[in-house]
Amino acid sequence: MSFVRDKVSTKFFLFLMFAFLLIHVPFLGNYVKIINTLIHESGHALIALLGGNVETISLFMNSEGATISNQSTWIGSFFTSLAGYTFASFMAFLSFLLIGRKKEIILIDIILGFIFLNLIFWVRNPYGIFWLCSFAVGFLLLLIKGSQELRNHLLLLIAAILLVDSLQSAYEILYISIFQPQSAGDAANLARLTGFIPAPLWGLFFFVQSIGFCYFGLIRGYYKLGSFHKQH
Repeated sequence: MSFVRDKVSTKFFLFLMFAFLLIHVPFLGNYVKIINTLIHESGHALIALLGGNVETISLFMNSEGATISNQSTWIGSFFTSLAGYTFASFMAFLSFLLIGRKKEIILIDIILGFIFLNLIFWVRNPYGIFWLCSFAVGFLLLLIKGSQELRNHLLLLIAAILLVDSLQSAYEILYISIFQPQSAGDAANLARLTGFIPAPLWGLFFFVQSIGFCYFGLIRGYYKLGSFHKQH
């Protein structure tokens, strides 16, 4: 326990708990969880572009998402299916890394970059467009009109939501892959692509990698949040 106390601050626990409660609030929870869905689907899209093309990304009111892409090779399909959960876990880790290193502006640029990239090129369903526009407007207003403390706390809340939901969604895909393997999304796709590795093992992989990123952030001390850096 002393190791955890040395690596984790009270502020981190408070924001993590608030994020956990927030994503379970009816309606509002699904709305805020889409930030993680956006990252997840963008992970699919970015890898898909390396060996194919992305047709559309859809973001739905229930916080689910879908990426439709065309791949010319087996390996392209494999890595595209692999990318969603791993990219979401990596982005949660990167968010706390940037906050810990006082690089909040870079995190802001990354979030806005994903929003506008999806809005311009990929997302075409009505709710997805509504979410991207409303989140972008609210995010920009808080950044411009809010105090520096509010801005930093907003970024920390987003990072906490990404961390909590990346862990929760990875656990959910593990659970589904065990009890409903044909409905396990990316795990089912990977099972079909590999043939000899069943969906539950891919579900386990997704869950283990999410824990791995979380643990790496812990041992690196990125959850030991101190005072925020003032930028001029």
